[in-house]
Amino acid sequence: MSDRWSPPYTPPGQRDAALRAHGFAVLAPDALPAPLPLARWAPLWAQLPPDGYLRDGGRYRYRRHGSFVVEGDSVRLVPQRPHWQPTSYNALHGGILRHYEPLPAALRQDAAWAQWLAAWGRCASALHGERPWYVEAHPFRIDTAHGIGRPTPEGAHRDGVQLVVVTLMDRQHVQGGETRVFEAASPHGQRFTLVAPGSTLVLDDERMIHETTPIQPAAEGAGHRDTLVLTYRAGGFQGPDSSEDQGDHA
Repeated sequence: MSDRWSPPYTPPGQRDAALRAHGFAVLAPDALPAPLPLARWAPLWAQLPPDGYLRDGGRYRYRRHGSFVVEGDSVRLVPQRPHWQPTSYNALHGGILRHYEPLPAALRQDAAWAQWLAAWGRCASALHGERPWYVEAHPFRIDTAHGIGRPTPEGAHRDGVQLVVVTLMDRQHVQGGETRVFEAASPHGQRFTLVAPGSTLVLDDERMIHETTPIQPAAEGAGHRDTLVLTYRAGGFQGPDSSEDQGDHA
């Protein structure tokens, strides 16, 4: 039996309406709001360092982290800061300051990078009102070199932000990795598998819970699943002191 459920792609031009009506939208690679230069960016995922904070003892996750302030077309890089979530949103890894290596210059200095972040900022503003957005960028690689890989080891969750954007960058020689989205206030939800590079899930995090099921090696041997996750938050970055960080121009 196939482990793949076809994504419920949102019709062109209906993204914002789908977000308002259903709390999420799934965009096909040819329906993205800004250029996604996969040929330039995807190879950078092979250079991600291991995530040293996995509390389940796993060795399957690699990542970097960067922070930005997006206001209209302005994208400002924030000096490198730790990633932090409260335990109410991440019971497994919440409550600790996680210091990750910064995004590579080849990514954050690419002209398409600012366009990508600004485009999703406009999406967040269409849904929640125009304002500065405090954005965290997380390139992830989940691999199966040691067996099972868990894209969301914390399970079904919210991120404590307003908008979450998950873009599939690559998927090679893996089974599983089913995306599941649920309404936080009801049992209604959908499940599907992102397979085509560039496919993008957009979530209203105030309304939706999401998770991705574990991956395992396919018949060809060990593989990986690469994603770029962006979170957009109003009012400031999450942190133990709830302070707002001010950015510098990238």
